[in-house]
Amino acid sequence: MARILFASSEAHPLIKTGGLADVSGSLPPVLQALGDDVRLVLPAYRAVLQRLPVLPVVAEFALPGVTAPVRILETVLPQTRLPVWLVDAPAFFDRDGNPYLGPDGRDWPDNAARFTLFARAIVELAQDRAGLGWRPDVVHCNDWQTGLVPALLAQEESRPDTVFTIHNMAYQGLFPYATFTALGLPGTLWHWQAMEFHNQFNFLKGGLAFADWITTVSPTYAQEIRSAEFAYGLEGVLNHRAERLHGILNGIDYSAWDPAHDPLIPHHYSPARLAGKKKNKAALQQQFALPVEPDVPLLGLVGRMVEQKGIDLVLAVLPELLLQGVQVAVVGTGAASYEQAFRDLADHHPDQVGAFIGYDERYAHLVEAGADIFLMPSRFEPCGLNQIYSLRYGTVPVVRRTGGLADTVVHADAATLANGSATGFVFDAADSGALLTAINQALGLYREPAAWRQVMLTGMQHDFSWEQSARQYQALYQRRRTDTLHSVAPRP
Repeated sequence: MARILFASSEAHPLIKTGGLADVSGSLPPVLQALGDDVRLVLPAYRAVLQRLPVLPVVAEFALPGVTAPVRILETVLPQTRLPVWLVDAPAFFDRDGNPYLGPDGRDWPDNAARFTLFARAIVELAQDRAGLGWRPDVVHCNDWQTGLVPALLAQEESRPDTVFTIHNMAYQGLFPYATFTALGLPGTLWHWQAMEFHNQFNFLKGGLAFADWITTVSPTYAQEIRSAEFAYGLEGVLNHRAERLHGILNGIDYSAWDPAHDPLIPHHYSPARLAGKKKNKAALQQQFALPVEPDVPLLGLVGRMVEQKGIDLVLAVLPELLLQGVQVAVVGTGAASYEQAFRDLADHHPDQVGAFIGYDERYAHLVEAGADIFLMPSRFEPCGLNQIYSLRYGTVPVVRRTGGLADTVVHADAATLANGSATGFVFDAADSGALLTAINQALGLYREPAAWRQVMLTGMQHDFSWEQSARQYQALYQRRRTDTLHSVAPRP
């Protein structure tokens, strides 16, 4: 059994902006169930405190750059037994907006100070200087908001091991030199072998350069981020530390995402009882004011409407697909131009396109349960969750061969259809022509009910549970570091 301090800037269901929250809310409870002693540490955001009762203060200490003492509040993650420590510093976290953005949608101007305070508090907990009588064997950090933690712990004489997980290389936490000096951090961190990056202060690089082990959320993405296309300038660091880099595929929470007992869908179904799938399709068509036509292919899309997700590719192929008579159900929010494009399509083709601009958990589950085909043509996708949800729900995914999409979807061709391993359709080039070809391949197979049913069933029977991923993390936690300090990184 290992003692794990799991550090994250968000965790479902307490606070969520993206996939990091799903991981942080799912992996620690599974590790606990497998025997590890796990504590989750989060900032005490206003939104978190508003949904919880008054919490006990279990520790209080001073930190540099903060006039008032920082308090540690204790609770448990809802619907689990997992202890949660909340870093309570009201001047930094007690505000409206989300963890990273203000109500105006812009980055908080003091984000560097906010997450430096968070990192310093984590170090105090990790070194048992908060008086809680608990010291972890491993501190597991996630994304740039905790990237400073391995760097600060590396300055300590005796410290726990550190694991740093990259959920998305595109977000690095970059700030000017003036910010670095204002934070009062050790001067040794401003160095090309540490956290300096082209004369900027790079939080993510701190995790990459100083952590004992680096992980990311799929094996393919672990290879991709060693190239310039995916590393955003940090490929030199990642190649230098390649022996410490591991790809561990994210899991999904089947207690929340399983059509056999999903409370958010109107009709339950399973591989042995597929009738509910057709009933959910009718419910989805009704919800989006589309004609209830059981034999018309219904394409679903749920996600952020941004270029990374290939939304422009979807918009480029939809006119041709609509001529073929398909229906489309879309749920998401993002770039205003993409949102408006889907609104316009729904206005001009009300019998074929339904769009919900925003995010609603019930709508997301209904699309997964009711659509025939799920579109996920991402330009890059560290892991992706919706394609895994789609597999479980018998909604055949069409994905680009990148990151976790490549690791989870088996392309349906003559060989994989013959041996029964096909679960979806995969294309390579990030262009609309390749996407259209893949969708047309899916539509062709859809017209062969027996083959289509087999692809659905194969996907539904795959196991992408968190337990498999958690056991890989446990194996990594047991590998104690052999170096005495961090592995220095070359200039990018």
